[in-house]
Amino acid sequence: MEKLAEKKFKELLISSKEKIISSLISESKEFEEIVDGLEPKDLADLASDDIDKRTLEALNQKDLRTLRLIDSALSRLKNGRYGLCMRCGTKIPPERLEAKPYALMCIDCKSSEERKER
Repeated sequence: MEKLAEKKFKELLISSKEKIISSLISESKEFEEIVDGLEPKDLADLASDDIDKRTLEALNQKDLRTLRLIDSALSRLKNGRYGLCMRCGTKIPPERLEAKPYALMCIDCKSSEERKER
């Protein structure tokens, strides 16, 4: 991959990572406010609060998984493997990397994997 493209994708990955970290910090503060604001309530309110907490936790898990993928992509950039499909080794199209800079597989391999999971 040419140096200009590498720099572009590195900046895109770092920007995505910063956004997720900011979002997690914000959500964490909101989560703490929800927990701190809990008062004895009826069962319906408690159930609703529990659902809110679980939703925030699920969102955080998705963000944490994306952070790991971004870190992996940054590592692949360092060792010259970025932009190559982890399954078949072909180049991942730049359009796919622009849409999902931490993509591990080309569209064909990812589609094949998703069909198998169904």
